[in-house]
Amino acid sequence: MTLEALAGPEGRLPEGLPDTAAAGVVLGASAVPAARATDGALADGGAARSIGVRMIDGGIIEVLLPANQEIEGPEARIAGDIVRSLAAGRRMPVLLVITGVVGVSMEARRVYSGSIAATAFALVGESPVDRVIAHYLLRSRSETIPAQFFTSESAAVEWLRQYTREE
Repeated sequence: MTLEALAGPEGRLPEGLPDTAAAGVVLGASAVPAARATDGALADGGAARSIGVRMIDGGIIEVLLPANQEIEGPEARIAGDIVRSLAAGRRMPVLLVITGVVGVSMEARRVYSGSIAATAFALVGESPVDRVIAHYLLRSRSETIPAQFFTSESAAVEWLRQYTREE
């Protein structure tokens, strides 16, 4: 399993992330080249999984799920840890891009539904399959956290802006 984390503008990753060497995870940042773990390939020889996590547009956290992959619990937990770390104890809106995702495991769905760092979730996808996966995730969320599916990332970001907080 690999995970690409796109950190803040200075290219540093947040402190307190899980031990990536033990997890066999690839972490990279926009200003720092990603290092490859020795076990980065999938057991079936397919392309390595990569979940991107970064701060965008004035206080919105983007989570980019890899196309043509099923999202499993371990990578969902690591991405969740990075989201919480980027949020630094605050609740922030989350843009979850699911375009082309094959599926989301029950364990990953529990991680998503247990998020306490989000003020709102905007899920973005393009295909009818993306819409089905989004509704699967939307059913599992907390009723107290607003969430909506979009086919346009710009529309999703615009909707999320109402949930950003000036601090």
